[in-house]
Amino acid sequence: MTKRVINFYAGPAALPLPALERAQAELLNFENTGMSVMEISHRAKEYDAVHEEAIALVKELLDVPPNFKVLLLQGGGNLQFAMLPMNILHSGRKADYIITGQWAEKAYKEAKIVAGEAARVIASTKEEGFRRLPRPEEIHVNPDAAYVHICSNNTIYGTQWKTFPDTGGIPLAADMSSDFMWRPFDVRPFGLIYAGAQKNLGPSGLVVALIREDFLEMCSEALPSMLQYKIHAKNNSLFNTPPCFSIYILRNVLAYNKSIGGLKVIEANNRKKGELLYGCIDRHPEFYRGYVSVKEDRSFMNVDFNLPSEELDAAFVAEAKKNGMVGLKGYRALGGIRVSMYNAVTVQQVETLVAFMEDFAARHA
Repeated sequence: MTKRVINFYAGPAALPLPALERAQAELLNFENTGMSVMEISHRAKEYDAVHEEAIALVKELLDVPPNFKVLLLQGGGNLQFAMLPMNILHSGRKADYIITGQWAEKAYKEAKIVAGEAARVIASTKEEGFRRLPRPEEIHVNPDAAYVHICSNNTIYGTQWKTFPDTGGIPLAADMSSDFMWRPFDVRPFGLIYAGAQKNLGPSGLVVALIREDFLEMCSEALPSMLQYKIHAKNNSLFNTPPCFSIYILRNVLAYNKSIGGLKVIEANNRKKGELLYGCIDRHPEFYRGYVSVKEDRSFMNVDFNLPSEELDAAFVAEAKKNGMVGLKGYRALGGIRVSMYNAVTVQQVETLVAFMEDFAARHA
């Protein structure tokens, strides 16, 4: 068997081994076509079955109500930062943005380019270095907002919404690129959810989006065709050639997620991983110095901490790599260590990391 490392990269990130092995087995002859799925027409019945299964699995795993459309889009989360306000903020509409990190701020900046003063910041923790999320009493939603935008998980700074903001019935719009499907949740309060696939769902090049039908009806038709949610919905995400291989791997990942018991099992695994890693950090608070200031805001997907010196940070990353663990160097703006524990990272792999951390602390503290 090919040697595999333990992959803690923040994205593109680890994928479930069974999903990859399925792709490996089918790579040269998919469904007895004599071709790879990458070579088949996106109009062929063999690919269409994959496309439909991927959409059906999204709906099944999240218990998506019938008044939502599932879209399979391109352009990454960055394009969605612009597509959302382009589609919704017309005819005098306005929107509220909650700024909890770099990606939430980028979404707001794109909305400002598109809609100017119609995009408003209603809460931010930037002055505190995004070390926590805004408390409910700090969030004041404007009653005329068409939506309230959030980023559900802060990949860089390591915070995560466990309870979504109460918007008084105004639709939420959420970038869930780094924690989509880490647990079951109620999609009904959301007008739009979008998630780049490259962290929890599959390879890069694909965005999975859920859009509520009443929100879809609000969308502009005075845009280039590729930027209209209505056109993608009408064409079942086949308006143009889709990223077929990325959608195929998405199907494999979601089918595997279903086979192991769905999102309840995945959530239990994620919470166990968080318990293990944060438990180690909390046992050595002077050595493993966590970045997030409010424990209840700590992410189950991305965990940031610093050691007492940059030299120890570098030694930690180097020794971990020698022990088969990669992707632990912190984000360039923060330094230190970042551990990304997306769904495909196993409890056993986090146990291996924690055992290394305990040994490293014993030798260097």
